[in-house]
Amino acid sequence: MSLSPQTMSRYFAALILTVLLLTHPAQLMCFETDQYNLPPMPLADLGPEVYEYTLENIRTAVEKVNAKIGKENRCIDDPECDQRTARKRLEYLRSAAAIERAVYDQLGYGIIAFAKAGDWINSHTFRAQPARYKTSYKNSIYVWIPTDYFTISPTVNIYGVHLGTDKIAHFFQQGYTYQRIAERQIAKGASAQSAEAKAIAWGRSTENTYYGTLVGGVFSNADLFANLVGMRFYEGLTRPIRVDGLVRPGTLLLENGQWKLNAAGTSEEVLLRPFFTDHMNEALNPSLYIPGLRSSIRGIVRKQSCAQWRSAYPVRSADKFRSLTESLSTWNGIDYGHKSSKKFVTIAQTCF
Repeated sequence: MSLSPQTMSRYFAALILTVLLLTHPAQLMCFETDQYNLPPMPLADLGPEVYEYTLENIRTAVEKVNAKIGKENRCIDDPECDQRTARKRLEYLRSAAAIERAVYDQLGYGIIAFAKAGDWINSHTFRAQPARYKTSYKNSIYVWIPTDYFTISPTVNIYGVHLGTDKIAHFFQQGYTYQRIAERQIAKGASAQSAEAKAIAWGRSTENTYYGTLVGGVFSNADLFANLVGMRFYEGLTRPIRVDGLVRPGTLLLENGQWKLNAAGTSEEVLLRPFFTDHMNEALNPSLYIPGLRSSIRGIVRKQSCAQWRSAYPVRSADKFRSLTESLSTWNGIDYGHKSSKKFVTIAQTCF
């Protein structure tokens, strides 16, 4: 019996998922998410604690790089040391690439889809409660695909935005990959715009394969957004960047050959808050689902979730929901790789 390439690809993806399930604790497996089912009580805003965690890890990264800089400086003062190599190492350690890698090692490092920050947000005991919400299996939009439910990430509230914890891994891990892709393209002579487009194209390819459609039948626009703003986070470590029409100061400064935190770029209002928007909410910025799964999810949302949304937003009309969803297809005029469809499961079309 011969199998089509698409069927073979799905078998291969299922094999990858099986290996991951066998080699990682279930509570850390977070591929899909569900914001259609609203928490029964308001979730606490975890933004301040996520900010503290992020800043502390940036501080640790700075200390580690500065320690290496100190070591190479001592080598230069030692006539028996390889001073040429030490100078080359110093040049690298004082580059944006070095500090970006150090921050990634603290927050985004891990095998595919398993970033340190993602593990932390799924297991940390937060001061603010309730911190996370995961709907029951029988009420899940993935009731007909148990593997999707088994690997579902809980919903959290960060700066008023409901998102799956998987977005934290996308932000710190795939965001760094985007940054590296863009930097390599620029080194080859590409424009910043072209380099960014290359990174976004890579992101879309991963959503079509091992991060999304091929494995779980879901192409997540929200994942692509998290990837892009994660790239902006890394880009903004060493230079000012423009967000929402405002210039966000660089997170770090290089002074007297050493890295230091920039007070203007490390406040809570600046470090993370600008990147967390409704683009990360998969009910408001819907995903594309394969046929069968899409109709199942639409039916479940209509049956059990619509009443929750009408109760939570009693004065918000279908037009308001429709307008919000349409506005999330870009971010500040930037195409982050959003894939449009007339078959989205939207709150506006499903619940009104």
